[in-house]
Amino acid sequence: MVKRVEVTAAALELIRDLKTKHGAIMFHQSGGCCEGSAAMCYKQEDFKVGGVDVLLETLDGDVPFYMHEALYNYSKHTQIILDAIDGFGSGFSLESIDGKSFLSRSRMFTEDEYEEVKVLL
Repeated sequence: MVKRVEVTAAALELIRDLKTKHGAIMFHQSGGCCEGSAAMCYKQEDFKVGGVDVLLETLDGDVPFYMHEALYNYSKHTQIILDAIDGFGSGFSLESIDGKSFLSRSRMFTEDEYEEVKVLL
């Protein structure tokens, strides 16, 4: 099964660390300018999902990854690869206090992959 969001081993390790420290977490990628274009990690209780947010994937069993509808419509033909790197990213995202940053990369789905994932939403 093709996933809309894949996580690297480094990202998965950081996600699990953040879940241990903060409890239930989630991701949101708004597509706004500056820091808003990055995938941001929040405590689930600290972020209100809006009516124009699309659930792309659930990571590690219980971590939802949402994207703003406008960005989704622009990038729906791509798979997001969520990675984690050393360095300061967004000050609003949970991992920043640990000197880490989530990094989103993307790749185009093949035609067959897109046929599979477009049915998911």
